[in-house]
Amino acid sequence: MTDYLLLLVAGFLGGMLNAVAGGGTFIVFPALVFTGVPVVMANATSTVAALPGYLAATLGFRREVALIPRDIMLRLTIWTLVGGALGSALLLVSSNETFAAIVPFLLLAATLIFLAGPRLHAFTSRFRGGVTAFGAGTLLPVAIYGGYFNGGLGIVLLALFSLWGMTDIHTMNGLKTWLSFALSTISLVIFAVGGQIAWLPCLVLAIGAIAGGLGGAPVARRIPVPVLRGLIAVVGFGMTALFFWRLINGA
Repeated sequence: MTDYLLLLVAGFLGGMLNAVAGGGTFIVFPALVFTGVPVVMANATSTVAALPGYLAATLGFRREVALIPRDIMLRLTIWTLVGGALGSALLLVSSNETFAAIVPFLLLAATLIFLAGPRLHAFTSRFRGGVTAFGAGTLLPVAIYGGYFNGGLGIVLLALFSLWGMTDIHTMNGLKTWLSFALSTISLVIFAVGGQIAWLPCLVLAIGAIAGGLGGAPVARRIPVPVLRGLIAVVGFGMTALFFWRLINGA
């Protein structure tokens, strides 16, 4: 019961953070590991547990998403599914030992990406249209990363959209949530077939995430954004240090 209570709280906090500023991965993934879920299964489960939140966010941005031409949406969705499938399959063939050795570096990279989010968005905005708009060559590697490890994916997608020349932040957020939902859906299928989803912990996390997204967001919005981002960064660096410690000590 203690483990499930921890997961419920982690899901709530993760859902609250994702609804406001992102960073839920820094809480949800470690919570699964600390309750005894193997690292590969924990990563797969945390990706799937985020799916309801992505769906809810996509519905919230449905008007903005409808403004994007259907042929572009279809093409982007297909490439996201392909990249997400490749990344998820790559995770399945990774042993727990190999992934455990990579996790601290992934968490560190995701934390740095999160911290650099506003500057990254401003930087890429200066080079708007610098790469082929809506090209698979830029989306595919991002989707592969998302299928393998979901941390920081939203920030990377927004930076990519800026490079494509998109300017409306609401449309960009709508596209981001839709592609994240599509990626999580294909990951769900692959991880389920591969037997890498801890279903009961996933359900508990999803319930907590929905409650956090609905009820926690108003509370989180009262916290100044710089303070909230600082707290998330502390959690991210803390989890990174903890997983480096686990790696060094063979835990």
